[in-house]
Parts: sequence; C-alpha cells; structure tokens
Amino acid sequence: MGPGFALLGGCLFLGACAADTVAEAFPEVLIRMLRSYYEHVRLYKSTLLTRFYGTHCIKQAGCPKVRFIIMGNFCCSEYKIHRRFDLKGSSHGRTIDKAEQKIDETTTLKDLDLDYAFRLQRFWYEELMKQIRMDCTFLETQGIMDYSLLLGVHFRSDFSASKIGLSQSISFPKSTGKRKSFEGGDQICEFCIMESGCKDRDLIIDTTRRQMFTEELLRKPLVQLGMNMPAQAERRSKKIFDKFLLNERHLFITTPSGGSRDVYLFFGIIDILQDYDITKKLEHAYKSFQVNPGCISAVDPKLYSRRFQDFIRRVFIKEDQ
Repeated sequence: MGPGFALLGGCLFLGACAADTVAEAFPEVLIRMLRSYYEHVRLYKSTLLTRFYGTHCIKQAGCPKVRFIIMGNFCCSEYKIHRRFDLKGSSHGRTIDKAEQKIDETTTLKDLDLDYAFRLQRFWYEELMKQIRMDCTFLETQGIMDYSLLLGVHFRSDFSASKIGLSQSISFPKSTGKRKSFEGGDQICEFCIMESGCKDRDLIIDTTRRQMFTEELLRKPLVQLGMNMPAQAERRSKKIFDKFLLNERHLFITTPSGGSRDVYLFFGIIDILQDYDITKKLEHAYKSFQVNPGCISAVDPKLYSRRFQDFIRRVFIKEDQ
C-alpha cells in the first residue's frame, strides 16, 4: 500500500479522505437526511459530524454489489497519531481483546481501554461542549444512534511516549515552506546588519526577531475544534459505577492516578448513519435480558444522545483558572 494510505478497522484512509464499505441501508439513510445534514453542516462550521463527499456502488460480474462512502479523515495531520479511540459511551463489550504489548498506533481502542482524561483550555472546552450538544441534538432528531467519537492522540514528547510504551520517536510537523534561518538560535547576524545600511542596530534586531517569530507561527498547523487541539492528558484509573447510583445510566468515573502529558487531539463524530430500526430494537431487547440495558450500545436515540454527552463530559475536563 502506497504512502498516505492506511487500512484501519476495515476503513481505507486516503490522506484527507477515507473510504468505508457500508450496508445497503446506510446510503438510504444518508439520502433521507441529506437536506437536514447539509443545513446543519452549513450552519455550524465547527460541527464534529463526519463530512460526506460521496456514496458509490460497484458491481462486478458474478460478485455482489459493494457499497462504500467517501468521507473526511479526522486524523489527517502532519503529527503522528500514537493512540486511537472509538468511544460510544457504553460499556458492554467496549474493550479490545488484545495483549498490551501488541497494542500500537494502528490499534483502535474502545471505551473501557481509555485510561486518560484530557484537560482543555476553558475556551476550547466550552466550544466543544456546545458543539457536541448541537450535533447530538441533530442526530437525535434524525433518529440516529450507535455513533462514536473517533479520538486521535499525539503525545508531544519522547518522555510521554516512553510512559505509554511507545518505542518509536515522536514526529513533529515538517515545514513545507522555505524560510531563512540564523545559526546560533536567536543571535542576529552582524554581517546582515552592516549590509542593510541601517544604523539603528536595535531596530533591525527587533524587526528580524518579529519576522522569525511570525514565520514560526505560520509553520504551525491551524488549531480548530477537533484538529491540532493542545491539551493535557492525565492518566486515570477506572472505576465502574454501581448501576443503582446512576439510575442505571452506567459508565465509569475517572480518578487521578498519575502525571499529565502534553498532547495534540484530533476527533470527530463518525458512524452517523445507523437509525434505530427493527434490527437495533431487537438487539436491545435481546441484550437487555443479559446485561444492564444502560450499558449496551443499542438504545433509543434520545437515551443514546444523553448518555454520549455525559460520557464526553468525563473524557474532557476544563482547565482550572
């Protein structure tokens, strides 16, 4: 597979886009909600919902039809993604069956595998909670459930990487543009001052430093909601709530158990084409006889939306002022 291509969890990532095979019903759901979806994405520029770019079908002689959707890739970045999580806010079956030493950057972890909480700056935390609320309200009105928050984490230092068992060195963004640089850090080349013909040495030094600072800022990827977001990852221990304490609203709480790590976060809401159809209703009824109904993924859209938002408020926490 060529550079820029990756296959994770059955989804083919093609740089800024991704292609995923889907069931026959999913394109029908997309077409049904297309006008409302378009209006929502147009109105809320910072929406975390998947961007859809096309739905296609391939039919070869003697083979069944293959339907697939082209969508945006939330984790497309110059930063290396060290950990990926698929988070639904449910707990039944939400862990991977894989030994710790076999987990790497290509592994997609689940809710019960998450042992970090992410501390965001106050502004970004409030923006995230507001957008999550609007996106979940939209999905609820469309009768959609079983969606996930796809979360990619880039650890910003080798020290942090060693703490989570990563052997590869951390990669930082590469500059794509050419720019002049001075040897020796922030020392200004005296020859350049002489050649400029300007007698005000301090003015040249100040101007040059401002220019270097501006160029450095331009090299950094744009920070926006769900993309290149700086945060502090705090190691947490997980504790399952007693179902009676939360009126059967499930889940776990996190308590501090270690230091923090500097990270960049990439995330968005995926799998937004599953409606609460007869199949999901039967799944809910069947699994409810086996486990607490609040712990399973297949629940009605209203409960799913409320539970998902509750979980997001546990994963992300606001920076203390």
